[in-house]
Amino acid sequence: MSNCANSCQSCSASHDEKWKQQGFRIAAFDAVIALAGNPNTGKSTVFNRLTGLRQHTGNWPGKTIARADGAFEFRSTRYRLVDLPGTYSLLSASPDEEVARDFILFGRPDVTVIVADATALERNLNLALQILQITDKAVLALNLMDEALAHGIRVDDRGLSRDLGIPVVPMSARKNDGVATLVATIDAVRTETIACSPIKFHFPVAGLEKAVAELAGELLSLYPSLPQPRWIALRLLQGDSRIREALAAGDFELLSPPRPQSP
Repeated sequence: MSNCANSCQSCSASHDEKWKQQGFRIAAFDAVIALAGNPNTGKSTVFNRLTGLRQHTGNWPGKTIARADGAFEFRSTRYRLVDLPGTYSLLSASPDEEVARDFILFGRPDVTVIVADATALERNLNLALQILQITDKAVLALNLMDEALAHGIRVDDRGLSRDLGIPVVPMSARKNDGVATLVATIDAVRTETIACSPIKFHFPVAGLEKAVAELAGELLSLYPSLPQPRWIALRLLQGDSRIREALAAGDFELLSPPRPQSP
């Protein structure tokens, strides 16, 4: 275990250097926000509204997948916003899905914002529910509300918030409607002024819930700081090769860039 810890510290320093080379001052941010969502939900518009011209583009370290990072400030808190690849799932069937999942799970963002299309909510909720299995602090940005209303679609955002266990912010990013509310909600979730209690899956299949719990306990005994051991246990039982490789190498901390630290 000591060798693994030393290795992680060394690689973390290497990640720090990579981010510095790509134009980021790691100590320049107080909190990290992940921006996730299906393609064509207006996620890029939300990103642009939040960050303005304070943006940086490039590729994820070691991958030919486009990455956009930006910054915004609210109540003297400096936020770094990481725009994850648009994806329909986190089951790691593609490099985009793997990047999104690994950053949310192992990068440990302070808040994950899930951008959903209000005109196709049922389709978008698949990803939202998967994200809520691996993070406890999230906000659903219910975008394209203007288009939904134009098509006669009404969304009970309060009821949806109760069902998901996270705040839901109706918005139309193209018109800048709801953007200020989204920023304030992100800050409130980060500071726990708004408490999240995201819905979690439980499995009626005989023996599965017990197997997940037992394996999660074993993982925690080996890796006390492991994020979301229950979800990782489930993925191992489902044969997720990427998670299995990370476990064998003891490199969970290396699956995503390091969290920025306050100066």
